[in-house]
Amino acid sequence: MQQGTIIGLLACASALALSACGEKQQPVAGPPAVGIVTLKVESAPLLNELPGRISAFETAEVRPQISGIIRRRLFQEGGFVQAGQLLYEIDDAPYRAALAQAQGSLAKAKATIRSTGLQAQRYKELVAINAVSKQDYDDADAAAQQARADVAASQGSVQAAQVNQNFTRIRAPISGRIGRSLFTPGALVQSGQADALTTIQRTDTVYVDVTQSAAQIIDLKQAIRSGGVSDAGGVRIRLTLPNGSDYPIEGRLQFSEVTVDASSGAVTLRATFPNPDGLLLPGMYVRAKMVEGQRTQAILAPQQGISRDARGRATALVVGKDNKAELRQVTVDRAIGDKWIVTSGLKAGDSLIVEGLLNLRPGTPVSPGAPQQVAAGDRGAQTGTTGGAR
Repeated sequence: MQQGTIIGLLACASALALSACGEKQQPVAGPPAVGIVTLKVESAPLLNELPGRISAFETAEVRPQISGIIRRRLFQEGGFVQAGQLLYEIDDAPYRAALAQAQGSLAKAKATIRSTGLQAQRYKELVAINAVSKQDYDDADAAAQQARADVAASQGSVQAAQVNQNFTRIRAPISGRIGRSLFTPGALVQSGQADALTTIQRTDTVYVDVTQSAAQIIDLKQAIRSGGVSDAGGVRIRLTLPNGSDYPIEGRLQFSEVTVDASSGAVTLRATFPNPDGLLLPGMYVRAKMVEGQRTQAILAPQQGISRDARGRATALVVGKDNKAELRQVTVDRAIGDKWIVTSGLKAGDSLIVEGLLNLRPGTPVSPGAPQQVAAGDRGAQTGTTGGAR
């Protein structure tokens, strides 16, 4: 019995010793590691991205100026046409007949003017010797003047008939790409009809119309006046195409509307872009990126360091006194790449926490370091969290 008791005591002592050793081997947890970025004053371009729509530099809807039957179509749909190129022929038989009739009336008027003029001249000589009455002379002179007026009217009728006959040959008013023909040979067309025969668009240069809120325009002008923003030497514009790619050629701002749209509170801006390859098509929606100026004293904070609280306010965590996380409420203006322009709440020299934000609370002691020194697991968790906050 005594031997068994001794063995039991030894076993208990061994277990206690092992337990004590295990407790001594457990490391004590230190402050969580965080990645920080030290903020500084920088010069930042003011980039504004706005929706835009492309329109042709010139557009001409081809319509008939006379009525008649289309006899021929003389262009290839979708091809390039030159200004003055013949597009359609309308049956000109009625107009040739009208021209011949007008020319006959002119010849008749010219013949009449000769006889009435000679008679008026003779009566003028006879009235001087009282061989005819003054009334007869006045009638002859009036007939001569009427004949001259008839000649002028007949000449006008001839010109009008010639113009109408020329309108039977419809020509391209501008150079550009021509669309599909809405009328075929044999169709009846009429002067003043609502439907165009076809449409020509000049697209070697295109317009891009974008809209910008009046408030943004006022903010920019006030910032330039106060000196916080410098003029960029003219607005530079680039495009993002519908497939997400960038258009390689930079555009030039032409003008902005002088009035604000009452329904949207926005102002329309128009830019021109060269389009040598025909990549920009009229009606296409694009995103226009405009560099409006240069902010000379800007605080740029990485976007992963800015989050939103439950009330939607922008917040940031910085390393404060005694290496403790400190919460700041900030105001951001716009995004420049992967950074925010911060207008209040942060200043140069602040250590903004950008990694290791998962479960981090204000007042928690932290171990700051460069962002790449934080564990990969912390970076992955932090990235998911900030993405949701934005």
